Amino acid sequence: MKNVTKNKKGGARPGAGRPRGSGRYGEPTTVMRVPQSQVEAVRRFLQAGTHGNIAEIQAATATPTALPRPLFSSRVPAGFPSPAEDYQEPALDLNSHLIQHREATFFMRVQGHSMTGAGIHDGDLLVVDRALAPKDGDIVIAVLDGELTVKRLRLHGDTVTLQAENPDYDNIVLSDLQELQVWGVVTSVIHSFR
Repeated sequence: MKNVTKNKKGGARPGAGRPRGSGRYGEPTTVMRVPQSQVEAVRRFLQAGTHGNIAEIQAATATPTALPRPLFSSRVPAGFPSPAEDYQEPALDLNSHLIQHREATFFMRVQGHSMTGAGIHDGDLLVVDRALAPKDGDIVIAVLDGELTVKRLRLHGDTVTLQAENPDYDNIVLSDLQELQVWGVVTSVIHSFR
């Protein structure tokens, strides 16, 4: 009969492996199943998240908390003052007002100044809907050559242009060698004053 001894190699060892949060994303990762047809798109999205002018991406919560707030029917004049009416419309819930397709809506924080002419400033929060089909004139989140950017989509015949809304920035006219993926359509911008 043979003596069997327990192998002392392999398995978890104290202090072994990479420290938590030391990877590319600065946080723990998880394994997930992705349809094969979407692997490259997910890979490009993850690579683009660390470049470009999108500082942060967040998904809309699956179960948003309704927070109805009073909505006054009077419009606020931006010119000469007008006496305000005291009439209130039904309450407004920002979740239902800003989000059309909950499962396909994300929030992205802007980094940069190329879209100031469209009212999108550095640090603003964009509401991005991935369920909408992009069309000419839409402001979109695009993945171009592996980097995320926010620009106005212009389609003229066979020419695709990503238009900046600031004269200090050049428009990007796509060449046949460039690969463009429209990641989502910007539906709203949230701009804080304080």
